[in-house]
Amino acid sequence: MFESLGDRLQNALHKIKGYGKITEDNISDMMREIRLALLEADVNYQVVKEFTNTVKEKALGEEVQKSIKPGDLFVKIVKDELTELLGGESAPLNMTGNPAILMLVGLQGSGKTTTIGKLANFLRKKHSRKPLLVACDVYRPAAIDQLKQLGKQLGIEVYEEGKKDPVEISKNAISYAKENGYDYVLIDTAGRLHIDEELMEELQNINKEVHPHEILLVIDSMMGQDAINVIQGFHNSLNLTGVILTKLDGDTRGGVALSVRHLTNVPIKFIGVSEKLDGLENFDPERMAGRILGMGDIISLVEKATEVIDEKEAMNTAKKMQSGKFDLEDFLKQMKQIKKLGPLENLIKMLPGAKKMGLTNVNIDPKQLAHVEAIILSMTPKERRNPDIIKASRKTRIAKGCGLSVQEVNKLLMQFEQMKKMMKQMSNGNFKMPF
Repeated sequence: MFESLGDRLQNALHKIKGYGKITEDNISDMMREIRLALLEADVNYQVVKEFTNTVKEKALGEEVQKSIKPGDLFVKIVKDELTELLGGESAPLNMTGNPAILMLVGLQGSGKTTTIGKLANFLRKKHSRKPLLVACDVYRPAAIDQLKQLGKQLGIEVYEEGKKDPVEISKNAISYAKENGYDYVLIDTAGRLHIDEELMEELQNINKEVHPHEILLVIDSMMGQDAINVIQGFHNSLNLTGVILTKLDGDTRGGVALSVRHLTNVPIKFIGVSEKLDGLENFDPERMAGRILGMGDIISLVEKATEVIDEKEAMNTAKKMQSGKFDLEDFLKQMKQIKKLGPLENLIKMLPGAKKMGLTNVNIDPKQLAHVEAIILSMTPKERRNPDIIKASRKTRIAKGCGLSVQEVNKLLMQFEQMKKMMKQMSNGNFKMPF
């Protein structure tokens, strides 16, 4: 996400870091590049104009202390203003109700039904609470079946009454949730190909009947600036409390995210970052600004890790690494935990300085990781715990067992030995970077 915008902004800011002082001339050159970068990212023209004027005004008006480099100060100003443009602070969900009621709305094709499943999964994981999905899209063929299938995959109950009146279904679902101890009710409403009176009237009637704590508009970020009109259309009729931007992982420009809050005053609350059912993230303006400017997002990386990695097991593994007792069985466990974090390329991009190190274009073939896993699984427990015993005949058997070559088995064993040596050096404090 934001790849092209991030690259352009980072290149522009890299130039100013070499300047000895901030002047109107070099600021003007810089602002021209930033303006073009934002416009090419499909950010609204008025938003771009206000953003660049504010940054220029602040940069020229700021008194530079001797201890601060002018370029660093300018980068800070850009980051602060970018954060402000994205909404300033993250907007949490209003979960005060018992149950808390969330109503999701949107046009057809925005990914609304899949997103409601992702959101239910997110809330259950994050807050260890019990969500109920409600099928109120009674018009689109197979919409109810799609939601039921999602519910089955996630192990989350779906309340449905077939093709009845959506207002009655939503009202009955709230009563059912109260009687059965559900913490969250997520209502999947009908979409249309465009905003029309009939759609809005039905959504307004559901709103009046169940009084949701959140009305979230699900919108495809790849719509570009048309998304702003859609948001305003829904907001005028429903008083939206937030937006969920889907398919942001496939949108290298990201202009909508930079225009939404400023033009509509509706906060972005979540973003879709992958097609998987755990591919939904809280939207945090400051962290997102850091990602765009290549500063990384260590906090999100740590949060992801704490969600999926067993702390006790991680501590045991660390001790084994330090003592030199780390074996292929431990390595396999670590691989399985890391896979839960999502695509490795996305994790690498969250590291500060990833672009400078040339890591943003890294492509890690999932097949390679699958090959490593297959090789280790073809070994006996004794071989995994003591790789030194794996000689020629064992290597041949392992290669046949996983359907790969002996060369690939040799390569894995050699890499594992190198990794063990490096771990030992690090634990002894003797490790030196190879560059």
